[in-house]
Formats: sequence, structure tokens, C-alpha cells
Amino acid sequence: MQETRSFGELVRFWRKARNLSQLNLAADAEIAQRHLSFLESGRSNPSKTMVLRLGEHLQLPLRDRNSMLLAAGFAPVYDEFDWNDGEVRPVRDMIGLFLERHAPFPSLAFDRHWNIQFANSPVQPLLAGVSKEIMKSPINIVELSLSPDGLAPRIVNFAEWSGHLLRRLDVQMQRTLDPKIAEMIRRARSLGAKNAHASASGPELILPLRLRVGDRTLSFFSTTTIFGSAGEVLLSELTIETFVPADQETSDLLLAQMPVPD
Repeated sequence: MQETRSFGELVRFWRKARNLSQLNLAADAEIAQRHLSFLESGRSNPSKTMVLRLGEHLQLPLRDRNSMLLAAGFAPVYDEFDWNDGEVRPVRDMIGLFLERHAPFPSLAFDRHWNIQFANSPVQPLLAGVSKEIMKSPINIVELSLSPDGLAPRIVNFAEWSGHLLRRLDVQMQRTLDPKIAEMIRRARSLGAKNAHASASGPELILPLRLRVGDRTLSFFSTTTIFGSAGEVLLSELTIETFVPADQETSDLLLAQMPVPD
């Protein structure tokens, strides 16, 4: 998406991306269709409140709401900090604590482009054998999971798990229209990820990640967490993924590695 688009062009772009007619969007935003038409054509200039209202009803990520504000001649209202900034440091520390409290089960947090920002200590043993190139910071989850130099040779159910990752990328692309996500989808497909169809017996209740570690196969369910009330760009784009044992053997093995309290 071009940053040089006018406010009206951005509204039209996102409205069509959301498969909304002018009438639909106008009704949702409780404005006249004629007024929306004038905004899209540039015949009327929006107020700041109107920009924020349309951004909300178009379900735009905070980053794109800021872009729409700039296009309309207003300053962004959603801050975007770095992880080392003082404003974010308390939340960063809380995220680190949250991940470590999940030990001995692996847990990590990644940004909008699937680059790992934080991970707890149980993640590291799972990465044994991954190439140094892939382990260069920032570690990208798609590359880590699907590359033959990453975890792919050890993912027992690679077809199903790679298809799961691809579906998640497709959903993210539909929501954000981020060209970098489009490139990641192309990369995932080049590494063998496919939109798998359900087997004749139907899908599993929950798809596990089955990963060979040494002479054992560990099996995990994953859950994802986002900050549902984030009012800052960096936090709004962070995903925390936690893995829990999908079978007793995995649970017993990881629990046995827990340090014994003094």
C-alpha cells in the first residue's frame, strides 16, 4: 500500500478491501453516504474524529490508523515505542515474567512480521541443530519452522503444521494487507507449506506440533495471546504463543527437567 495515497484514496482502498459498499460503511459509521462519497473523492475534508471513526469501523490496525491520520493532515494519536523505551519497559518486564512463569513449557513472543522478540529458557533446547544463519537475530518463526536448515526436518507432522502457519499468515494478510506478509506467504509456499484439506476422517480436535528432539518426539498444543486493549502500536502487534504438552510423555519429560527448589 502506498504511503502517498490521499485520505480519500485510503478510505476507498480499505473499504473495498473489507468488501464494504459506501452505503454499508456509511451506515456502520452512522454518517450520510453522500458525506462519505465526498470524503473519498476529496470534495470534503474530514475532522480528526471522523478519521478515527472510519479507522475503527474499517477495523484498521493502529499503524494504519496513524497513516490515515497523517494523510488527512493530523498527527498520529497512537504512540509507537521501541522495546528499550522507558514507557514500554514495565510491560516488557511483565512479558518476560509471564513467559518464564510458563516454564518448563516453551513460550515466546513475536512481532507483526513473526520475528521473535522474547522467549523463555525452555525454547532454547528445542532449537538444537538449527543453522547459525537462521539463529541470527531477529529469528523469524516462519523461516525457523519451515526451512530445511531450521526445524522442518524434525517436525513430524510438517504438512499439517506448515499448513496451519500458512492459514495464520493468510488471515493476517486479509486483516493488514501488509506487503511483507505477502512476501512471507510466498516464502512459506516455496518451503512447502500448502493449504491442506481435512482428511477423510476429519480434522483433529486440536492440531499439535510434533517435534523430534533427540530420540523422542515431543507433542505440543499452542495458544496465542494478544493485548486486546493495546493503545500503542508495538504492543498491539505483539503475539505471545505458549506451548502446552499434548500428551503425558511430553509433560513428564519437561516437568522432570524443572529445577528442584532449594
